[in-house]
Amino acid sequence: MIKKIFSTQSHTITGAAIILGGASFLSRLIGLLRDRLFAHYFGAGDILDAYYAAFRIPDFLFNILLAGAITAGFIPIFWELWQKNKNDAWRLTNNILILTGVLMALGSMVAFICAPQLTKMLTPGFSAEKLALTTQLTRIMLLSPILLGLSGVISSVLHSFRQFVAFSLAPLIYNSAIILGTIFLVPILGPIGLAWGVVMGALLHLLIQLPAAISQGYYFHWIFNLKDSATRSVIKLVIPRTLAMVALQTNFLVLTIMASTLAIGSIAVFNLAQNLYYVPIGLIGQSFALAAFPIFAKAVVEKNDDELVRHFGNVVRQILFLIIPGTILLILFRAQIVRVVLGSGKFNWTDTILTSDTLALLAISLTAHCIMLITARALYAYKDAWSTVWAGLIGVAITVFLSIFLKNYWGIRGLGLALSASIIIQTALLWVVLRRRVNNLEEGKIMTALAKISLGSVVLGIVAQITKYGVAGVVDMTRWWGILSQGLICGTVGILAYGFVCHILKLEEMELFKESFKKRWLKIWHVTE
Repeated sequence: MIKKIFSTQSHTITGAAIILGGASFLSRLIGLLRDRLFAHYFGAGDILDAYYAAFRIPDFLFNILLAGAITAGFIPIFWELWQKNKNDAWRLTNNILILTGVLMALGSMVAFICAPQLTKMLTPGFSAEKLALTTQLTRIMLLSPILLGLSGVISSVLHSFRQFVAFSLAPLIYNSAIILGTIFLVPILGPIGLAWGVVMGALLHLLIQLPAAISQGYYFHWIFNLKDSATRSVIKLVIPRTLAMVALQTNFLVLTIMASTLAIGSIAVFNLAQNLYYVPIGLIGQSFALAAFPIFAKAVVEKNDDELVRHFGNVVRQILFLIIPGTILLILFRAQIVRVVLGSGKFNWTDTILTSDTLALLAISLTAHCIMLITARALYAYKDAWSTVWAGLIGVAITVFLSIFLKNYWGIRGLGLALSASIIIQTALLWVVLRRRVNNLEEGKIMTALAKISLGSVVLGIVAQITKYGVAGVVDMTRWWGILSQGLICGTVGILAYGFVCHILKLEEMELFKESFKKRWLKIWHVTE
């Protein structure tokens, strides 16, 4: 039974997105539990500031050398080889796997040696003691990019076969390991237990995916050949994608530097708000982007632009159907969400207000961020990663300018607004580039769906807001259960109102989602019987 579940393939984008979204939901719940433990034990203070700042260097290293880059460059070439000669496809996999391990190891070694200087540049506002802790945490966590790098190659193999179950479970296991580190290692080792939890999570992230790849016929053998033509083709595609990731990670570095000069706890507040912001992105934007990319790549290989445009338009409408009402709810119930998820122990009301305000300003760009992910995947399918590089560089410039300006007026909240503005502009630029390539992105259908979705979302917002005040008079809003009850009741009533309006307007995207959900649920139920 377990083997069947792990080897299940998804044949539609929405069906695959449901698998990815469901697993992402569980993973995000575990991630929110992790953040709640952080907030409870440490509050928005020095330790969490150091932890999140320490994450930046390993995360930067991982992202510039691998994350997204390998997926964008590997899948199209792997798919082409697989159609011709399966052994060549596995040879490419092993070559990329070993190359990735070598690059990650070398990068981590250099970062380990230069950690004191790098952390000092990253956190100019930290005290000497806080800087020392950040350096110590950074050096331990530099083991994680090596493991996650290898895991990323295996993930790309699974994506090529449209197998998403093991890949989807990997982040859940990763976050669970960090939680175990917080509970069991921190009392013994102190704050460095957080870092060892990250390393343990990265190892499990790799191990859980290997069986699924082996079930497809993968076998390891040593090969390190930089002259291999397929490997060079991957590298050629990876270079611009890597530069795009550098631009994205530079955004985060800039925000960390800016936040370190603000009040104690500002880095923690921004990262906690950003983690909440990424929940709907992971559930919706990333799920659809990952599910769609193999189909986009296949359409390009077959020189079928119309097929890619058709899938692209369908995915964008599905994203709008889900993310716009989600954004409305996130903004309306931002304080309740932050208080329920993070509000305990040392995380006080001031921390709650700062985090919820930052979250609201980040949420402005939720729709744009999700659309950016799917638009970028379409461009990668055409082997055009340079457009994302230029858009990313423009985004960095906007983030830097607005961050310097807004932090003096709004503090940490201003950094959230700066990042939102940057994402919205990048999305617009990528949309224009893709449209020029294919001449048509079904904007007419998208605008028709958007009008119906917007009307339904307005009704959702009005109903949820009215219900919010009514429920507040019934439950105890000074207690955790009261705040949770208000959010759940009002959110459910709002969603029902949204669904009713979409049904009356005969929104095609709602029917498609319902149908895909039923098919996916029935299939999983059949497999588990």
